[in-house]
Parts: sequence; structure tokens; C-alpha cells
Amino acid sequence: MGVFAPTLYTASAIRSAEEPGGMGMERSIKRLMEDREKRREENIKKYIEQLEHESTPYRLRAAEALGGCADPRAVEPLIAALHDPENEVRWVAAQALGKLHDARAVDPLLPLLTDPDRWARRGAAWALGEIGDPRAVEPLLPLLEDRKKDVRVAAADALGKLHDARSVGALSGALESEEEPEVRTAIRRALREITGETGF
Repeated sequence: MGVFAPTLYTASAIRSAEEPGGMGMERSIKRLMEDREKRREENIKKYIEQLEHESTPYRLRAAEALGGCADPRAVEPLIAALHDPENEVRWVAAQALGKLHDARAVDPLLPLLTDPDRWARRGAAWALGEIGDPRAVEPLLPLLEDRKKDVRVAAADALGKLHDARSVGALSGALESEEEPEVRTAIRRALREITGETGF
């Protein structure tokens, strides 16, 4: 069960609600909901703090957890984590921001598209596709020529999700020169998503 998953009714709480003189189902549920919210708040605070922990595994776990919290308070701390010295933390922070779908992350993610680390570039491309902001279209285009094929796939997939006609020319050109079958498949998929045509 995830750290932000709903709390299940415990057997003891249900028995308390059903017994004569018990607090009643309504009060029982209210207490359980309050307990769940309190734990959620504690978890969010804890993981935001752990994004600055000296231990890389702590920072990784915190970034991953915050990506699943669906809370806008996680956005700014995760944006700060895009500057983490560890490649993997930058990658996971980028993915977490993509899961939150918050447009505040677009501009901070753009520099990561030219990060020396392939995973950071890949994570940023994926996140920008998930957020769906058209500001990402032009910066994503150069990644269609990235030296790593998985980054090229991520860029094509992101452009397909953005559904912006500005990328059709670059995608078509990349399709002509691309030799990797996996990348060609991603480019064709993106072109179909953008144009609605099935001939690619």
C-alpha cells in the first residue's frame, strides 16, 4: 500500500461502531478520515524535508513519494530537486513533476532537456509530455536527434502527447533519417496522434 493510500477500516473501529454504546458509524468514519488526513500531512512534510537529506536513497524515495501525493505543495520542492547533484535524483524528480501535471514545472524542466545525463533528459521529456504545455514543443525537437535512442523515443512520445502541428516537420524529417526500429515506431505513433492520419 502506498504512503498516500486511503486508510482501511480496522476491525476494532467497526466493532466499536456496532456495539451498544459505541460511538456510531458516522463518528467512526469521521475519526478514521481525520487520522488519514493527519498521516498524509505528516508524510508530505516528511518527504519534502527528505528531498534535502544528505543520503541519496532518502532523496530518491522522497521524490518518488511526492510524485504520487497529488498535492501542489510538492511542486516547488521537486523543482528544486531538479538541480540535485545526483543524476538519478534529477531523473526521478522530473518524473514526479510529470505525474503532478502542474504547469509551474514546465520552465524549470526545459534546461534538463540538455542535461549531460541521458536519464535526466529522458525524464524531462516524459514529464513535459505528461504536463502537456505547448511551451515544450520547440525545446523537445532537438532531442529527436539525441545520441541515445531511448531519449529519442521519449521525445517523440512527448511530442505526440502535445498534439502540436509545429512538430510535424521535424518528426517527418526524423523518420526519414532514423534507423532504430523502436524510435521509428515512436515517431510514427506521434505523427498519427498529431495529424490523425494512419498512413505513417
